[in-house]
Amino acid sequence: MTSPAALAKALIRRRGAVRSRELVEAGVARAQVSRLVAAGDLIRLSRGVYTLPGVPQAEGDECVLVVAQRIPGARLCLLTALRLHELTTQAPFEIWIAIGNKDRAPRLDWPSLRVVRFSGETLAVGLEIRKIGGRSVRVTSVAKTIADCFKFRNLVGLDVAIEALRDALRARATTVDELWKYARICRVAKLMRPYLEAMA
Repeated sequence: MTSPAALAKALIRRRGAVRSRELVEAGVARAQVSRLVAAGDLIRLSRGVYTLPGVPQAEGDECVLVVAQRIPGARLCLLTALRLHELTTQAPFEIWIAIGNKDRAPRLDWPSLRVVRFSGETLAVGLEIRKIGGRSVRVTSVAKTIADCFKFRNLVGLDVAIEALRDALRARATTVDELWKYARICRVAKLMRPYLEAMA
C-alpha cells in the first residue's frame, strides 16, 4: 500500500503545487496532510495549497501557482505577464490579474494581488495558456500585454511600456501586425504609433 507521503509527492511532482482537495482525492486524508506539513514533508504555500520542499521553481512561480490554484480562470496581465514573457527586469511583488468591470475582485491571504479591470473585448482576447510547474495558467500574449501596458501606463509607467515594446521587437517575440491589432482593440493605436514607427 502506498504511503500518504508517497502519494502526495507523486501528485506534486506532476503538478508543482496542489490543493488539499486534490490530495484528499488522491487518497491522502486531511489529518495526514497536516502531519506531513508538521514533519516538513510538505510546504504550505497558502491556505489549502501545498508543494514539496526543494521543488525547483523560478522566483515568483510559486506565487503564480497559488493564484492558478485559488482563482481558477485567473488572467495574468501587465507586470506579471511581462515577467513571464521575460520582457522586464522588474520583479513585481504582486501578481497582476485582469477581471471584468462587473466581476467581484478575488481575495487571497498570500500572495498580494493587483486586480485590474478590463472591459468587454479587451478581457477576452489575446490570452495564451502557459505551463508553470505542471499547471496551466492564462496569460496575456506579448502583443496584448504591451498594448495593455500603454493603456494602463498610469499604473505601470510609460517607461515600462516603451521598454517592453523595444525588447519585444528586438527579441522578435511578436510582430508589428500583432501589436497594431491589440493597439486598436485597446484603443491606444494613436499613443503607440510614434513608438512603433520609430522602432519598427
